[in-house]
Amino acid sequence: MTNMTIAIPAEIHTLMKKYSEVKWSEIARKAVEQKVKELMELEEKRDPLRKYALKHALDSGWSAADELFEF
Repeated sequence: MTNMTIAIPAEIHTLMKKYSEVKWSEIARKAVEQKVKELMELEEKRDPLRKYALKHALDSGWSAADELFEF
């Protein structure tokens, strides 16, 4: 799994610390996953073969899947 760093406004971070039992990284991960799925659905409507190629690349663990967006 790849790590990612995000910037959170100080006010939000202060509020997040009040709820230390919440796994904030999991919340962020699910939000990113949902957005990627939405984008893939839009892409499928525009070009179903490109979406198939990207899904296949991601499922096979290909780490350079972003190159598919260049063709």
